Amino acid sequence: MWIGWIEFDILLGPVHSLKEKRSVVRPLLAEVRRRFDVSVAEVGDQDQHRRTSIGVGLVSADRAHLVEVLSAVERFVAGLPEIELLSARQRELHSED
Repeated sequence: MWIGWIEFDILLGPVHSLKEKRSVVRPLLAEVRRRFDVSVAEVGDQDQHRRTSIGVGLVSADRAHLVEVLSAVERFVAGLPEIELLSARQRELHSED
């Protein structure tokens, strides 16, 4: 069994309050969840209105599928015009590690 995750550090566009931030982050989380069938959550920077950290996790039977899905999620997030992807950190672990 393979366990993988990717964490994104994101700068949001013209957002001036935490309420506006939620209106950007919630649909993003829902779309990633729907499109890729992964676990996703805001995992950091909850108190800053222009920054967020989003984590995506996946469990898979084989590493190739895991890497393929996480790479597709990264391409999707990087291609969104309303955000700027500052960094992405990806990790995979085998259950026997």
